[in-house]
Amino acid sequence: MPLEGFSGDRDRATSFGSVAERYDHYRSGYPSEMVDELVATRPRTALDVGCGTGKLARALMTRGVDVLGIDPDERMAAIARRHGVPVEVAPFEDWDDRGRTFDLITSGHAWHWIDPTIGRERATGLLRPGGAIARCWNYHAVEQTLLTQFEDAYRRCAPGIHVVGRDPSAVPDAEDPFAKLPGFSNSERRTYHWVREVSAEEWIGLISTFGDHNRLPVEQFLDLAERLERAIAECGGSVQVRGGTLLLLATRSG
Repeated sequence: MPLEGFSGDRDRATSFGSVAERYDHYRSGYPSEMVDELVATRPRTALDVGCGTGKLARALMTRGVDVLGIDPDERMAAIARRHGVPVEVAPFEDWDDRGRTFDLITSGHAWHWIDPTIGRERATGLLRPGGAIARCWNYHAVEQTLLTQFEDAYRRCAPGIHVVGRDPSAVPDAEDPFAKLPGFSNSERRTYHWVREVSAEEWIGLISTFGDHNRLPVEQFLDLAERLERAIAECGGSVQVRGGTLLLLATRSG
C-alpha cells in the first residue's frame, strides 16, 4: 500500500455500484483517532473524492465539517445521499469544481483510481493555503494458520487475484507523490492499528465488495467462498482481523 497502477482500469473503478448495498454494509469504516486528527486543525470544508457510500464523509460531518462528496457511480452516490452526504456524480478528473476550494480533501480507498498527474494538479488547485489532502486505505490481516488455508483456497479457486487476509506492512511502501510536489510543505505517513472479530458471513460479504472478487464468475466466487467458510469453521468459526488503516497526509503550503 498504497495501491498503484489502477487509474486506467475504469471498468473496475466503476464496478462497485453493482454491490453498493453490500459495500455499505460490510466495508470497514475509518478509525475515530484518524478522523479526529484530520479535524484537529478545524477545517470548515472538505471534498471527499471517491466518497462511495459516504463512510469517511459521514465521520467528518459528525465532527462539524461541511463535506461535499464526489463519486463516478450514481448507485454509490445514492446510498451516500441516503446517509445525508451531498454528492456530485463525476470522475474527479472531469468534475466541474465551479471555482470552489476546500480546507481538506479526503479519499478513502479511492485515490488509486485517479489519474496521478491530473489528480495532483487538481488537488493542488482545490486546496486552500494551509489545507491538507488525506488519502487512506484499510487492510485486513488474519493469523497465519487461517491465512495458509486462505491461500490454498485462492490457489485452487481463484489464482491470480489478491488474497485478502495478508498483512501488507512488510511490503515496501511506494513514495507518496505529494511528498516532493512544489506547493506542499509537509507529508506524513501514519498507520492506525485496530482489531475486529467477524463471522464467516461477514468475511465473505467483505471480500465480495473488492473489485477483483466482484468480477469473478458467480460459480467461481461461490466455490472460493465455500472453501473460505470451511477454513474459518475449522479455525474456530470466526475471523480475528488484525487490521490497519494507512494514512498519507500532505499539507498545502501556507
